[in-house]
Amino acid sequence: MIAAANLAEVAALVGDPARANMLAALMDGRALTASELAFMARITPQTASAHLSKLTESHLLTVAKQGRHRYFKLASPLVGRMLEGIMAVAAIEAPQRHRPASPKDSALRQARTCYDHLAGRVGVALADALTHEGHVVLSEDGGTVTDSGTGFFRSIGIDLDADRPRQRCFCRPCLDWSERRPHLAGALGAALATTAFEQGWIERLRDTRAVTVTRPGEAAMTDLFGPLMAAAFFRHEN
Repeated sequence: MIAAANLAEVAALVGDPARANMLAALMDGRALTASELAFMARITPQTASAHLSKLTESHLLTVAKQGRHRYFKLASPLVGRMLEGIMAVAAIEAPQRHRPASPKDSALRQARTCYDHLAGRVGVALADALTHEGHVVLSEDGGTVTDSGTGFFRSIGIDLDADRPRQRCFCRPCLDWSERRPHLAGALGAALATTAFEQGWIERLRDTRAVTVTRPGEAAMTDLFGPLMAAAFFRHEN
């Protein structure tokens, strides 16, 4: 009964539209101020403050102070995984409601961050390419890096031993709500996204967790990951 009560409490917190919008805005792993979250949720700063207090008290968010500012972020990768799972269920199982697609929707479906790893067409294509080349083996609830994968990741500057934290799953699939197929999550997925940002392959878009693949990024990722990666860029352009 305690577990059921906790489930109901978390569901109620996430189920409020304003709080859901703020949580979704934080799913790219960054920390944002209350003012930024209020703007994204289209509510007043006072209302945002009340919502953020509830989310922080319930350990869905953490807060850090820097000077006069307070920054909010998801409390853990587990919270991000929960939110992405809810989005996947909503996209697949919930009654479909007609809503005209916007440029922002298209950008999110093409490429976005899911907490700290890549999702959307580009994220799924990345997972497909790695499994096709035999670098990663994904099952329904876990993943393994092969010997060839170890060499491949080291060649692009990813140290698997350094990126294998004790308290986090190293490699796992994450069901993509827009593609309805898995992208790569866990510490390895985060390391790949970090590399993509550092190399200038992808860039963040303002006021959204969508990212854009740069022209040099398209060339570099196609060269590294092959035709399955190129297909994701081709779909975007057409």
